[in-house]
Amino acid sequence: MQPINRMKIEFDSKSTNEAFARVVVAAFAAQLDPTLEDLADLKTAVSEAVTNAIIHGYEQKPGTIYMECILYPDRITVIVEDHGVGIEDIEKARTPAFTTKPELERSGMGFSVMESFVDSLQIESEKGKGTRVIMTKKFLRG
Repeated sequence: MQPINRMKIEFDSKSTNEAFARVVVAAFAAQLDPTLEDLADLKTAVSEAVTNAIIHGYEQKPGTIYMECILYPDRITVIVEDHGVGIEDIEKARTPAFTTKPELERSGMGFSVMESFVDSLQIESEKGKGTRVIMTKKFLRG
């Protein structure tokens, strides 16, 4: 199926930009007239992906987060990418409650949260090169 619209942005890996990413994705996705519940789910998943990039990808050091949104008639695909430290074992990282940062509140639930709020989640990562999270959310019309 052909995309009907797409956009790309990049922003600094600062925690204040998590809310920015949520708002941008919601505004772009609104073109499909999703339900408020679907929009809230998408925003939550994007928030987790951006937070993961800031905390785990760049380990709270300066970096750039790349976000791409692709709209189809019935769904949106959101790609969140960092060029940070990467993930050594993706399957282990997807295990609920697994974390490399046990000292942080809510650690170990990022990928589980993302999976629960989108229809598909794909993770690509290479140690030392970064991580790419591809999420697709289907929408029921609002």
